Amino acid sequence: MRLDKYLKVSRIIKRRTVANEACSAGRVTINDKVAKPSTEVKQGDVIAIRFGEKVFNAEITDVREYATKQNADDMYRVISGEQF
Repeated sequence: MRLDKYLKVSRIIKRRTVANEACSAGRVTINDKVAKPSTEVKQGDVIAIRFGEKVFNAEITDVREYATKQNADDMYRVISGEQF
């Protein structure tokens, strides 16, 4: 699944356009490498997102095409930081 879509489906970032812009600006890394919006994500990857001084780190635990509000949190495990 594309990174920008994963960020939206998992509700880490609420809108796909915002996720796309964050990736394009170089504020999102996967496994310590800057990631483009089209980068494929898989289970076990570690995502880091920078917004200003805040950094959010999470490990991908599940990749699904769709997720409800109740089970979206099951798609990742927070390592550090706060969700946006």
